[in-house]
Amino acid sequence: MPADPISECPPPRLILVVEDDGDLRELLVRLLRPHAGDVLGVGSGAEALRAYAVHAPDLVILDLGLPDGDGSTLLQRFRSISGAPVIVLSGRDAEADRVAVLDAGADDFVGKPCGSAELVARVRGHLRRAWQSRQRMAGNGYLRAGALEIDLESRKVRRGDLEHRLTPTEWALLRALALHPGEALTAQRLWELVWAREYGDPSLHVRVHVTHLRRKLEADPDRPSLIVTVPGAGYRLTTDSTPG
Repeated sequence: MPADPISECPPPRLILVVEDDGDLRELLVRLLRPHAGDVLGVGSGAEALRAYAVHAPDLVILDLGLPDGDGSTLLQRFRSISGAPVIVLSGRDAEADRVAVLDAGADDFVGKPCGSAELVARVRGHLRRAWQSRQRMAGNGYLRAGALEIDLESRKVRRGDLEHRLTPTEWALLRALALHPGEALTAQRLWELVWAREYGDPSLHVRVHVTHLRRKLEADPDRPSLIVTVPGAGYRLTTDSTPG
């Protein structure tokens, strides 16, 4: 019997491991590498924020005890720019600690020490659910961004009775943002999703076409509220609802 297409998901492009213990960090990188295109390990909050902004990881493993700050604060920063799953891996295993990080936006909490098989299973589970959500959106997606109604299936964008006409590139850019609702995508990531080229200037192409989209879709293109710039992280589509 053929597999359900949304029950499987492709390997994640990148997993980010934030862990100050160098030996454990390397162990986690080696453990997860067979399950991803790449795994990047960093040992501080500052490094994590830079990596997050540049690479837009598909999933994050986050330790709370970092040398330059508490991981809970870093988690809140992550949540302000992305919806990628975050699994907190920490020795702070009291119920109050678990509740606090889950309330702060973590998708899961794994206490140290943790079995390798369990951690891999949790990682794959969160990636699968994120993929399924995006696949469902791609299949019958309908969402609202401010006064805009975006129908991903019929490729139509309306404001009331007015339908906005977009070029194929503008539509591909809007769709890429819509498939990552509330998440900031870097120019490099949008370049990969929309243009899929190895040559060219990602920042320039994305900036020019975002400008074109804003002129067509924003009530005030000079003060965008739909396609917003997230400093150091890229562009985010602000949506009011996700497809059912």
